[in-house]
Amino acid sequence: MSPTITNLDLETTTRLRAVIGRLSRRLRPAPAAVAAGLTPTRISVLLTVVREGSIRLSDLADYEAVNPTQLSRTIAQLVEGGFVERSKDEGDRRAAWVRPTQAGKRLAERIRRERTDALNVALEGLAPTERERILAALDGLEELAERLNAVQP
Repeated sequence: MSPTITNLDLETTTRLRAVIGRLSRRLRPAPAAVAAGLTPTRISVLLTVVREGSIRLSDLADYEAVNPTQLSRTIAQLVEGGFVERSKDEGDRRAAWVRPTQAGKRLAERIRRERTDALNVALEGLAPTERERILAALDGLEELAERLNAVQP
């Protein structure tokens, strides 16, 4: 008998948290990111900036759920590495924008490709029924991620 959807038991929620954490940790250290000296936070920020194209720092801080001081240090390191550019908002001097450089876009693409390749290799090692179960769970996992994002302080 499986647990009810609304009230998962402690063991089930522990397994879910653990597997999500393991997947995240195993996909995080892409060789291109390691070679560039990027931490997990820098990788996440870079990928978000590349995906958005240009984003206000305040919006980026909210999206990444990091405090403005930590984000400022992270952006400074990405600027120093030549991966993003920072600019002032002409309409609001208190605000700033960040956008990816060509080098940042190339690095983000390499990171994505390396992570995709690693995931595909792992998926190929599974039985077809297991791959199908994972693919069938994607919609629910995406919704779970959105709900967790909405309830995080």
